[in-house]
Amino acid sequence: MTSGRAMASNPRYDGKPLLRMLELYVLRAIGELPPREHQFLDSVAPKLRKIYGGDGEWFDSIARAMHLPADMPIAIRGSWTKNLEIAQADSVTLHPQEFAEMFVDENFFS
Repeated sequence: MTSGRAMASNPRYDGKPLLRMLELYVLRAIGELPPREHQFLDSVAPKLRKIYGGDGEWFDSIARAMHLPADMPIAIRGSWTKNLEIAQADSVTLHPQEFAEMFVDENFFS
């Protein structure tokens, strides 16, 4: 999935402008943000700062918009590790994007 094009064609994001950004925030926290997405986010960082504030990086603006605690990336990584262990025990592959969607759905859009 990519930012703009995927959002335009995926009904998951209809009416939820921050949903994909939160998924990307999660992917960054677990070290799985694709380079293409990273480049896109760096390019829109000034616009995000203008809209949401923050300290310069795109993820700071998202954290500020959602009032996320400073240790949120640590919590996300902990959840990723736990869910990877569960998936491995069940002989299932947990893809980073699937985890990001699950984490966002359960923690931000329930």
